[in-house]
Parts: sequence; structure tokens; C-alpha cells
Amino acid sequence: MPIFFDKHDYELLRLINMVLERDRTQPAKYAEKLLEPNLHPHGIKELGLSHDKRIAYAVINLLESLQVGLAEDRLIALKALHDEVLFGTITNFKFNTGRVLIQIMKEIIRAHGDMNIQLQLAHDFRLATSGQARVIRSLLERYYLLEMPESWDQHAFDEHVHDANTKGRKSPTHLIMDAWIKGIRYLTVIYYNYVQASSVSELMRAADIMGMTVTIGVEVKGRFRGRYVELIWQPTGFSDYQDMLMFLDERPTQHLMRMGQEASRYQEKYVFSLLERYNESHRLDMESLFGITLPTISPEEFISFVGIGQPSLLHLSELVYKHCLPGIEKRHKEITSALPQLTDEAEKSKLQKILNRICTLDSSEILDHWLSRVYNTDLPDPDIPRDAHDLPEIMYFSVDALADWLTSIRPNSRLTLSLPGLNLEDVIEILYNCEGMITHLELFNLKYYHSGDAEEIDAINKLQLALNSGNSVAVKRIALSCLRKYRGSSNPDLADKAEKLSEILRHIQRFTDYYKTGKLETSIGSDSTSRSNRQHGMGFVNLETLPLKALKEIRASKKHANGSSRMLLPLYEEVNSRVTSVPHRSLSLTSPLVGFLRRTPGLRYFLHYHKHDWVVHSSRIAFNANGNISTLGGVQKDALPNPCRKPDPQKHLGPRWSYMNTSLRNVLKVLVGFSVALLTFQYTQNWWLLAWLGAPIWFGITGLRNIVQAVLGGGGIRRSPLLRWNNFVSWNRLCDSLMYTGFSVPLLELLTKNLVLQNICGITPANAPWLFFAIMSVVNGLYICSHNIYRGFPATAIVGNFFRSIFAVPVAILYGTLMLKLLAFFGSAAPELVVMQIASIISKVASDTVAGLIEGLADRGVNIRVRYWDYNTKLHHLFNSFSRLEILMPEEESVLNTLSVAKEYDAKSNEQIWLLEKDIIIDSLDFMYFWMYQPRSRPALRHIMYKLTKEERHIFCRAQYILTREKEVSQLMVDGMIGSNFAKPLSFYLGNVSGYLEDMRKITKVGVLPPEQI
Repeated sequence: MPIFFDKHDYELLRLINMVLERDRTQPAKYAEKLLEPNLHPHGIKELGLSHDKRIAYAVINLLESLQVGLAEDRLIALKALHDEVLFGTITNFKFNTGRVLIQIMKEIIRAHGDMNIQLQLAHDFRLATSGQARVIRSLLERYYLLEMPESWDQHAFDEHVHDANTKGRKSPTHLIMDAWIKGIRYLTVIYYNYVQASSVSELMRAADIMGMTVTIGVEVKGRFRGRYVELIWQPTGFSDYQDMLMFLDERPTQHLMRMGQEASRYQEKYVFSLLERYNESHRLDMESLFGITLPTISPEEFISFVGIGQPSLLHLSELVYKHCLPGIEKRHKEITSALPQLTDEAEKSKLQKILNRICTLDSSEILDHWLSRVYNTDLPDPDIPRDAHDLPEIMYFSVDALADWLTSIRPNSRLTLSLPGLNLEDVIEILYNCEGMITHLELFNLKYYHSGDAEEIDAINKLQLALNSGNSVAVKRIALSCLRKYRGSSNPDLADKAEKLSEILRHIQRFTDYYKTGKLETSIGSDSTSRSNRQHGMGFVNLETLPLKALKEIRASKKHANGSSRMLLPLYEEVNSRVTSVPHRSLSLTSPLVGFLRRTPGLRYFLHYHKHDWVVHSSRIAFNANGNISTLGGVQKDALPNPCRKPDPQKHLGPRWSYMNTSLRNVLKVLVGFSVALLTFQYTQNWWLLAWLGAPIWFGITGLRNIVQAVLGGGGIRRSPLLRWNNFVSWNRLCDSLMYTGFSVPLLELLTKNLVLQNICGITPANAPWLFFAIMSVVNGLYICSHNIYRGFPATAIVGNFFRSIFAVPVAILYGTLMLKLLAFFGSAAPELVVMQIASIISKVASDTVAGLIEGLADRGVNIRVRYWDYNTKLHHLFNSFSRLEILMPEEESVLNTLSVAKEYDAKSNEQIWLLEKDIIIDSLDFMYFWMYQPRSRPALRHIMYKLTKEERHIFCRAQYILTREKEVSQLMVDGMIGSNFAKPLSFYLGNVSGYLEDMRKITKVGVLPPEQI
């Protein structure tokens, strides 16, 4: 047995590297078939590939599909990944577990080529699939992710990000996936001037898969006092992505998009002008400065580098930096090797300056220096309004005219004013001119805040709060203070501004009334493109909506190993907790008994369950040094390659011992626990029987309790004939339990029983049985709670394990009394002495009896809830497929009768009918797998059948008879639907289909079908 890593670690890594190194031009391999969106994570595909390998493939396929035209593949992969990480593992920590699993898989892909690091990450990945809270919390901290509440109701958001369709790095699907990993629930994606229907479709469908709320924003520019001001138009009020696509297809929207495309093409001319300038002069300056050689960049190369996005200076700076990297790496080696040998201080100082410049060079430095407008003043700046024959029509619009046009296209929309470059007086004038059409202020933009362009935030925020409160006096004082700065100025522009402010003051009540009903709300965005290594990444969170551990982590302001630290924004956002009481649909609330109970004090919400959420007041955000909004990420100092910044390959890895072989680790756990127990009994017991057999008895009790608990929770006596008792037992969990129970022996046997109770207090089972066993049970309960807290168990389990000690007291009294009676019956000379010697074991048996029953029933409840989700998900899909099949076969009298017989249809509808029949085959195979293999599937299905109508039961039962088409079902498996290892699922299907169909006929109470229908 190897000391480090498991056989499964190597198998997982072999699959990952095989997929990463495969030829993408060849036909899809077996694992790709497992991304069939209709295959259930708990269904028959478990026989084809393990849970961790399915997650691995889904992440790889998703991250590799950045190219144009693969949106549908990305969405299928995202759906498969979402189902696997959230529902493939039964844990109370599923959201945080899913985030960690995807993040580790991304790290494995990045480490491709370094087998040792990949192997360690693969071990971490498999360890994380257990969903143990302590393990997941440790990995969250390692990967700089905040723990999120498992209720998934945190207020985490970002109202200004970019994807690859503008100047971002990530496709819409990737953006949604990474936002979900961070814990973001609300996202606004901004596009410049126009948005394409394909981008909207992919983005909103991906968000729907991950349960996120996404808003699309289009950034346009309007003229204001000799410059352009940015407005973000966000059409809202759509039921789904198809509704928004219909809106984009309307004539007014299409006209706006065409004009926006013209504006983008006009602005792109400036980027290509700078590309030409770089080739002509900037490239030569950089060669002279750094002593390197740089090739020219052709427009075709630049367009290829940009990909599906809109060409921007950010793209150009990154491409230039990419060309610089080989040269500066070579130059860095030359200088570092030459510096120690130089004696001329002047030459040494010169080389050191070049070295320092190389070490600070990145794409941001190139953008801020060589590609800045200050460095290229002779080129016409598209951000300065001018009149020209080639200027697009939309770039002539004033801010208020543009706002009026946008709101006329979609009255139910948000219009956000971006504040960079605007002072308080500008904001007052724009809000007044737009007459309430501006609904939001982008009060905080992280990109501009980092660049120091945020001095006016406090003053503008005071104006916003005054308008929202309807306080005309406060608004007047703010406007009057602005007027004083310009009154009497001889500058015509300033005099005109003073005149405008005077006009506003004369109509101050009208100005205030613009926001009397619809408040002026706040927008907070990072302006993230996932490219910068100088600012925090996307995502913000309100601290009050986080778990206590995450809150402490932010307050501690710890700096992570990667050099990152989170930033607390100077903004305070008011949030209120809201609990909604919802009646259980399955229970009658109209019966007299229920009515009587609900009128009883304290039982007002009897037979209701509670839903919690947060009410956010974005119109009341205040600029405050003691803010409650934090960034979710830090600044990645090594986000971009640089010869001076060598990334540490060990920064994401744990200590060496954490990668020990799992079987060896389990053996060591049991040995350690057993050794402690054996030594304790050897020290405390004079009776040879307990001295040598006390530890085995103690461990036998714990092991038996874990097995009984697992079997009771998984299936009990009436389990599937294909499942043996050991299929339900988690051996890792059992070994952990044995180790911790070993440490309980010295606590109970040596310290509590012998030292405290017997020697100090004189309390024995003979003179005070209730008190004795109560103290023993409480101490045992406290010990169990302590290691439950250490292991990261949920609070309900910790409290339950403590209170189980209370129930264990009468059981311990009962066992102690029975033992006294039995010993007296068999003629023992001193039964009290014997009971005293085995008192710890009696207390242990009592505690484990109660624990086995309570936790077994709890596990049973968890399994049944999961089975309800499994069955209901598949039933919904089955009924939907059947409805569509009925529509495609209008002349067929009974579609149910045709499912068990393969038929030929007309060429036009044949493919659609076969695809739906294939979906029903997949659903039926999953139903069959649930019934035969999944814990507690049988009672769950019986209960579900009881709730279905007679017609639904008939549809369900008869749809299963599609499995009698053995040739077609077998061919699907052989073709790779379940993977290349089809022998096991095929054998399972052929060997159990007849018995399964008979079971379904009985459970649905559908009569025996005539031979022609079978």
C-alpha cells in the first residue's frame, strides 16, 4: 500500500489529462456522452462513471469551450456541472462544496504538465466530494473564497461587469460560473453601444441554470457641456430570456442596436489608429527603453486576438504585453546575471533601473503610458464631441434626448448615470434635464475608485439622499452651494452653468418631485473584465447577510498567501431580515382541529414553514467610513505572467501529511483510538476481562451502532435485493467515529467515573443511579458536541447530539437495572461491584442505542427527501416529454401503446419523435436505477404515487414499458450513452427489466397489460 495518494487519485488524474490532451477534431469520446442533459446525477450514469470523474469532465469541457459557436455546448456542460456539484453529493454543505469542487478542478487544469501538483489537487478534490464542513471550510480559505450561507440568501452582487463580447476575458457561461463560485447572486453585465441576441440568450440561460438573477445593460454616451457622459440602459420586466429576445427583435430596438454598432465601429477606428502608431513609434521606444526586439502587430493578428469581443485599448495593451514577454524574460536573465559582475556604479545603476522597469511592466502600464491619450494627443479622441461627416447619428444626442429615446423604447427600464468625470453641479443639472428618467446613480465604480476619480461621491450621495427623502430645503441648499462657486464668473461656460443652477433653484420643488415616488437608487459595480492585476475582481457582499465565520474573516483583514486582501467599501447599505410563513401544501389547514390549534397562543403558524430573505434598500445607501459592503475577491498580484513574479506552485496545496493514502489514514485513525481506549482500560480495570476486552467491546458498540444507523437510514430490512448492508456504510465515517470514541474512554472511564464520581463525590450506580448515569451521559454529550463542532457539523446535529444524552439517561438506568437483576439471578456475589466496573460501557451502550435510533431516522429522512427530489425531477421531465410526443403524433389514438413498439414515421417528424422517445428511455432507465439502487427509493415512490392522479400513474407505468424495446435500449448503451464501460449498466438493465416492470405495475395499481401492448 503506498503511503501517499490513493488509486482513485491516479485514475481521476488519468481521465483529466486524457481529456485535456485529446484531439478536439476527433469524435466525442465516451465521457462526453455523460453530459446528456437528461441523465440524472443519481441515475444510471453512476454505473458508467464515478461522481468525481463526471464533475471533472464537465468542468474541463466548459473551460475548453471559449471559442465562438460553442454556446450550446457550454450550456449543456454547465447544466451537467450544476446538477453534479449540487445534487450528486448528499451533504448539508452543498453550495459551498460545489464552489470548492469547481475551483479545485480549475486549479488542476491550470497545473496541467506538473504531475505532482495535479495529483495533490486531485486528492483534495476527492476529499472535498465528501462535503464535510471542516474540510470544505479549510479549502474555502485556501482558495480565498468566503463561506456563504447554505440557505443561499446572501446579498452578493456586482452591477457592472464585462464578458468576452466587449472587453472581458470570459464567455457569458464562464462569467456566470465564476460569479457563482464567488457566491454572487445578482449580476449586471454591461455591453458597449449594442448587444447581440446570442449573447443575451447564453447569458440568461446560464444564469437560469445556476439560479442567478442577471440584468443586461447597454452603455451609451450622450453629449453634455463639451464632453460625453455615460448612461447605462437596462431594459427590465421580462419573464424569461425568450421574452427579452422578442424585445430585441422589435423594430425600435433593432434601430437602436444598428446605431450602436455604428458608434462602436467609429470608436474602433481610434484603436486601430493606435495600433498603427504602436507599430510606427511606440514599439521602437519600448525596444530602446528595455533593450528588446518587438515584432509589429498586424490588424489581422489583433482581430484574431480580440475574438468575439469589441476591439479596445485593453485588448491592444494585452497583445503588446504578450509580445513583450519573451524579450523581457530574456533581458531579465541577462541583467540579473550581469549585475553581480559589474564594478562601474553608473552602468550598474542604469541596468538596475531597467530591471525595475521590467519588473513593473504589465498590460496596465502599457495602457496608462504608451496607449494613453496624453501620449497620443495628435490623434482625434472619439470621447470628445465634434461635428464630422463620419460621426454616427447616435453620438450627436444630448444626455436628456438620449434618455428620452431609451425610455420610450422600454418604459419599464433602468437608466443609470455613470459618475466618473462628473462633479456635483453636473449631476444636479443632468438629473434636472432628464426629468426623473435617471433611475440609478453608479455611486461606486471600483475601477475609477482605484484610480482616484471618486472625490465627489460623498457630496453626490448627500444630494441623492435629499432627493429620496423629498426634502426640498436640503436640495436647495446643495444647489445653492454649487451656485456660489460660479456666480459672477466672467468665463462664458461657467456663467452659463450658474444660469442653469439659478433656473433649477427657481423650480426646486419640481426637481424634488421627480423622485417623489420612484426613488433615485444606487448602483455599485466593479467594472471588472477579469484582466487586471491592479484592482479587486468582481463581486461585493453585504456583511450582514454572511455567516459569522465569513464576517470574522473579513473583519480580521487578513492578507492571503497570494498577496490579496479584501477591501471594505466606504458605503453603508441598509438591509432588513424578512421571514415569510408559508403553509404546507400537502396538509389541510381548514380542519377544525388545525383551526383550534392555530388560535392557541404560540401556534399561530402551525403547519407552516418559514422562508428567510433580505430586503435591500438601495435608495438609502450612505457614504460612510464604517461601511458594511466588502469586495469578494482580492488583488491578484500574480494574475499576469512577469519574469520578476514567479508564482509559488505550493500556494494552493496543504501540508504533506494531508495527502496520505485514505486506507492507511483510516487504519491509523482506528489504531490511535483503539490504543487510547486499551491503555485506559488497562490502567483503570483490575478485572482481566475488562482490562483486555473493554476496548474491543467499546469499539464493537460504536461500530455496530454506525452500521445499524447506516442500514436503518439507507434501507432497513425492506431494502432493494440488489443492495447489501455494506452498501450503505461509509467506512471513512466509521473510522472517524472509532477514533473519536477511543478518546472518550479516558474522559468517561478514568476522569469522570473513577476520579470525580467515585473517588471525590462517592457517587455510584448502586447508591445514586439516576445522578450517576445523568452525569455520565451529560459528559458524553458535551464531548460529542465538542468534536462535532471541530468536524464542522451543522448546528442542528450538534444540538441533537447533546440532547440525545438526556434521552440516554433512562435507557442507561434501564440497562443498569437489568444488568443488576441478571447478575443476581446468576448468583453473582457482588453485582453492584460488577455494574460499577462496567458503568462506562453501560452508559456507552445507552448513548449509542439512542444515537443509532435518532441518527438512523435522521439519515432516513435525508435519503427520502433526496429521493423525492430525484423522482419529482424525472417525473416532471417525463410528463413534459409525453405531452410533446402527443402533439407530434396527432393521429395516434394512444401514444402510450406505441412506446413499447418501435415504429416508422414520416421523415419530417421521425427525428423529433425519436429524440423524445430517447428522452423517455433515459428517464425510464433512471427510474429503474432509483428503484433498484438508491437508498429509500421504494417508500418515496410509493408516497409519490399516492399523490398522483390515476391518469398520471397510467402514464408513468406505461411509459416504463418502453424498456421492453431491448434492441434499441441496448444499442443506445453500446453507442456510449452510459459511457464506454457499458457492460455493467447493460447487464443491470437486461437482468432486472422484467422484475422492475412488474414492480411498477403493482405500485401504480395499473392492471396487467395485454400482450399486444407489451
